[in-house]
Amino acid sequence: MSTDTELRLLNAEELEARVAELKHQIFEMRGKLNTGVLDSTADLAKTRRLVARCRTLAREKELGIVRSATTETRKGKKE
Repeated sequence: MSTDTELRLLNAEELEARVAELKHQIFEMRGKLNTGVLDSTADLAKTRRLVARCRTLAREKELGIVRSATTETRKGKKE
């Protein structure tokens, strides 16, 4: 899985390619889920959230929103 910091370093085209790759993974996971071969159903949800994260970052880049690669915790300390 990619972190937000790694995803923010990608350009819009790379993010869209990543989304396409993840959608293919979801397709394969659904097939495995239907046949009972999928090991962890949590992976399906994680992948869907990663697709949403990539799309959000692509939209931010499209709108010109600039956010730093570092995140802050609830206590205000940087990780």
